[in-house]
Amino acid sequence: MSKKCAITNKGPITGNRVSHANNRKKRRFLPNLRTVRVTLPDGTKKKMKVAASTLRTLRKKSLI
Repeated sequence: MSKKCAITNKGPITGNRVSHANNRKKRRFLPNLRTVRVTLPDGTKKKMKVAASTLRTLRKKSLI
């Protein structure tokens, strides 16, 4: 399974892990994905991986 949001396509991004001595090492920042059961307009239910920030926005706009 890919680590991407099904709605916004948010995925992993890269950055640096920086130590106290300012040594830099590559790392990945993964999105905060949640598995949600969504009812589609045709009445079927489907499980989707959605980012937590997307869920928050959808709840704010009362779409979920």
